[in-house]
Amino acid sequence: MKIKDITAIAKERGISRTKMSKTRLIKAIQLNEGNFDCFATAQSGICDQLDCIWRSDCFDSAKGKVH
Repeated sequence: MKIKDITAIAKERGISRTKMSKTRLIKAIQLNEGNFDCFATAQSGICDQLDCIWRSDCFDSAKGKVH
């Protein structure tokens, strides 16, 4: 997901992006939603959150492909 889209989601939830990386912003959104802030932690490629909108970006970020 592009940072523009992530920023829009954050703004809808009242989260300011000030000096937050993509990873920190997604984690802030996850917490705001009442979820675990687990983005980019699935380093083994295993995750039981099948409906997570961050899933594909999460795996790439966990492998160090996306920052």
